Amino acid sequence: MCFSPTGDLVGGSVVVAIGIDACLHVKGRPEYMAVAALPIVLGLHQIDETFVWWWLQGHASQSVGHVAMWIYLLFALVVLPTLVPLMFFFVEPRGPSRWRMVPFLLLGAAVSMVLLEAMLVGHPSVKLATYHLAYSIGLHHGVAIIGLYIVATCGPLLVSGFRTVFWFGVANVAAVIALALLCASGFTSLWCFYAALLSGAIALHLRYAHPRLAKSPQVTPSSL
Repeated sequence: MCFSPTGDLVGGSVVVAIGIDACLHVKGRPEYMAVAALPIVLGLHQIDETFVWWWLQGHASQSVGHVAMWIYLLFALVVLPTLVPLMFFFVEPRGPSRWRMVPFLLLGAAVSMVLLEAMLVGHPSVKLATYHLAYSIGLHHGVAIIGLYIVATCGPLLVSGFRTVFWFGVANVAAVIALALLCASGFTSLWCFYAALLSGAIALHLRYAHPRLAKSPQVTPSSL
C-alpha cells in the first residue's frame, strides 16, 4: 500500500469504504460521527497522493500535481496533528478521561503551526524515491518535530478510556516509530499506513465497543 499510484488509489478507496462502514455503525452515538468519518477523509487523502505520483511520472500536469502536493502536505502535517486529539476529546466521556486529551490537543496545535510556517517559508517539494514519495518542506530540527507529531497523534489513543482504542494505540506507536526509523525521507508518504490501521480500528470499535468496556470508571452507558 502506498508504494505506487495504484497502491494509493486502491488503498484509499478501501479506506473510504471502511469509513462508510464506520459511519453506518455510529448507532445513535453522535459524538462518534467525526471519528467515524475520519477514515473517509484519510482515504481521500491517499487518493489525492495518486495525482502527485502521476505528476512526477509525467501523467498529470504540473499545476494538478502541485495542488495535489499542497493538499496532501497541508492535511498530513497541519490538519492531522490537531484534528486527531480534538476528535478523541469529544469521544471521551465528560470528566478526567476527556481532559487527559487537552495536552495532546495543545501540542498538536503547536506542531501544526510550526509545520505550517516551515511549509510557507521552505517551498515544499517532492520527488520519486524507492517505493515511496520523498517530501521536503525545509524543516529544521525535523527529528524532534516528528517525535512531537507522533506524540500528538498517537498519544490520545494511549490515554483513551476505551480498551480497544488503547491497545490499538500501543500497536500503532510501535508501527509509526518503525516507519520513522526505517524510512525518514518517506515518513510523510508512508503515513497512509497509519490511516489504514486507524480506519480498521475505528470500524471495529464502532461495531463492537460498548461503553461498559471502557477502562475509566467514569464511562457509563448514560454518558454516551
